[in-house]
Amino acid sequence: MSALTTLSDDLSNAVATAANSVVTVHGGRRFGASGVVWRPGVVVTTDHALEEDDEIGVSLPDGKRVSAKLAGRDASTDLAILKIDAAPAPVAERAPSDALRIGHVVIAVARPGGDGPSASMGVMSALSDSWTTWRGGRVDRFIRADLTLYPGFSGGPLVDTAGRLIGINTSGLTRHWSVALPPSTVDRVADALLTKGRIARGYLGVGLQPVRVPESIARTLQLSRSGGAIVVGVEPGSPADRGGVMIGDVLVGIDGTPVSDVEDVHGLLGPDKVGSHSSLRVIRAGALTQVAVTVGERAASED
Repeated sequence: MSALTTLSDDLSNAVATAANSVVTVHGGRRFGASGVVWRPGVVVTTDHALEEDDEIGVSLPDGKRVSAKLAGRDASTDLAILKIDAAPAPVAERAPSDALRIGHVVIAVARPGGDGPSASMGVMSALSDSWTTWRGGRVDRFIRADLTLYPGFSGGPLVDTAGRLIGINTSGLTRHWSVALPPSTVDRVADALLTKGRIARGYLGVGLQPVRVPESIARTLQLSRSGGAIVVGVEPGSPADRGGVMIGDVLVGIDGTPVSDVEDVHGLLGPDKVGSHSSLRVIRAGALTQVAVTVGERAASED
């Protein structure tokens, strides 16, 4: 048997192994999305794959279709958690996080319809530290693979050549490429959604726009960064309003951590900040000022 045939068989076996834990999610779209059996009776999929909260169905690997209940969804990380009562498929086995390397062969596995699993192969192209999505979700690791996510692949697993899960694939968090959400992020979101049905997010009640601080001012004020977020609106009665934040203030730090744009602000207003007393560092009339606020919790309608 040739080395190429052996490699082909190994990759096919990896897909078959992973597919045992991959389901089809019927959430209102014309084509089904994919999902992964994350825990017994718990399926993870992507938030953008669900057009409705009710009448969600899940097709198991054996072809049986069962109803699913939405435990919660988080647009900021593009994750949704479903609960099913049926005897579940096997829980996905996870790959050791410290074994990931740039250049490793990886496979996206999906079950977008009723005709069995689908796969797309590529290589690991980027691994880096935590990042913040454009909607303010914190993701513990940036994982990007150089492969194609076809329609219905979002919500399925990215796996290694042994069929072990590296992350949950999504095309809904970036404009130019797909990424995989690491298991630690999925666990954190799943825990919150299963217990509370929502993800707590910090809320200041301000409208912000990114702004560049003139070099002369940044130098005079000894700022480590030349960017910030200018306040263009303050909601009456909001935490920012009660704390004294003013339109025209340029936010350059929260609790000692510098911010250079709106994304940085969102990233610093995670669940741990809700209810906390925080110090905002702002430029006002050319001078640095500290503004004390009590961070509120963002309602779902304010996302």
